[in-house]
Order: sequence, then structure tokens, then C-alpha cells
Amino acid sequence: MNTHATRRRLLLAMAAAAAAGRTAAAPSSREDQPDASPQWQKIRASLFAQREITAASPEQLQLETPVRAEDAAVVPIAIRSRLPADAGPRVEKLTLVIDNNPSPIAAVFTLAPGSGRPDIETRVRIDEYTHVRAIAHLSDGRLLMATRWVKASGGCSAPPGKDPAAAQASLGRMRLKVEGEPRPGQPLLAQLMVSHPNSSGLAMDQLTRHYIPAHFVRRIDITHGGRPVLSADLDISISENPNLRFAFMPQGTGELKAEVVDNRDLQFRSSLQLQTARAL
Repeated sequence: MNTHATRRRLLLAMAAAAAAGRTAAAPSSREDQPDASPQWQKIRASLFAQREITAASPEQLQLETPVRAEDAAVVPIAIRSRLPADAGPRVEKLTLVIDNNPSPIAAVFTLAPGSGRPDIETRVRIDEYTHVRAIAHLSDGRLLMATRWVKASGGCSAPPGKDPAAAQASLGRMRLKVEGEPRPGQPLLAQLMVSHPNSSGLAMDQLTRHYIPAHFVRRIDITHGGRPVLSADLDISISENPNLRFAFMPQGTGELKAEVVDNRDLQFRSSLQLQTARAL
């Protein structure tokens, strides 16, 4: 069975459930009661069934968000963990959930063994005041969660920031860069920027008064020297022109490559040759 199609059906079902929850409950969630959010209860049951989820300590998992977003369509998010990258239980996967968004599962990041510390930044849309959650899946089977309350509204239906013709002309342009010089045994920060409208399907064209069809990046795969670093399954909650900043452990000299696929199966690639410096 097509895993992407299966995931899309799950997302649509949860979006409908979340909408029903918003209708049935007022308010839909409260800042001081993250576990009581009806949307979260539905999402939790769909993704994790009865598995225990433990509140993470700051040393285990950190979720950084603004308290009040300046722009609900471009909200910066950072997920970080101080757990050892390769010793003891490591973070295998990070799930980013935005309770009150129409499609609440914003991203699922899968981290390859040896890829370095979990340190990921991106930008999301937020549709209404909501809890935002990062859930870490550990290699020993545990689930850890960090939660933040974010005040923002209207991000999923906000009009695009770029003229449609200009957005189409630059569609798929990518920039991949690293910060600093690769050194053996030291994590390196990298950033991927993708020119893409990432249309949610919920924004209206102000001229035609028709909804702009959904068109978004659904998958990013990062490799170095042919070895996996991380993969990201994304959805409409990611902002226009997706931006992904991540840490990884360079494994010698090799090509850092990003491969991107959107929901129309358009594919884009970018690469950067890295030369690891000698250890001092």
C-alpha cells in the first residue's frame, strides 16, 4: 500500500476529527490544560494508541516557539535534544503536532543512526491559539514530549506572500549550505531553503475568489556521502518556502544532498560537496 496515500488518509481523518472537536468544545483547548485538549486526545489515540508519553525534561527535549507569533503564517519552531547521539537511548524520530491546525501533524522527522544530535528548526503555519508539541521516539521504545502554547491565528488561510506567477517561476529552486567547517566527530549545522508556495488549499485567491489548490512539499531526504542523515514527512502546516535547519555528523568527505518531492510528485534536488578538515 502507498504509505503516502495512507498517511494522507490519516491526516484527513484527523483534520475532520479536529474540526468536529472544535465545534463540540468551547474553548477547544486551554493554555493551562495541555493534556485535556480534545484535539490532542484524538491525535494521540490515532498516532500512539495507549502508549505512555512522558513529559520531557529540558535536558531530554526542548521545544522553542514564540509565545505570540508576529506572523501566524511564518512561525519559527526549534526542536532540540541533549540526549547522546549514539550512546544509550537515542532519538530515532521527532513528531511535530499543532493541535488546532486543520492538519495537525505538521512534520515527522526520522533521524538516521550516526547522524548527530537532534537539532531541527523550521517554520510553520498556526491557524488558532494552540498547543504545539514535539514528541521524541527513543530507541528504547519510550516517548518523550515537550509542549508549548502559541498565540497565533489565521496562518493556514493566509494569502500567499508572493505573486503566483513569480512563485511558479521560482518553483523548486533550492539552496543548501553549511555553517562552519566540517570536522571529524563534531556536529555541523546545515540549512536547506526551498522556493515553493506550499499552498495549504485553505487560502483564497483575492481576484478569482476561488481557493488556491493545495500544493506543498511532502517529503525531504538528506544524505551525506550516500548515507542517510534525516528524512522529513511534511504537510500543509509548513510555511511557504520551506526552510529546514539541522545538525548532522559528517562522516568523512562526501556530497551533502537534498531531495525534495511535493504532493504533485514534482522532484527537486540540490547538493554540496563537503571536505572534512583534519582533526587537530
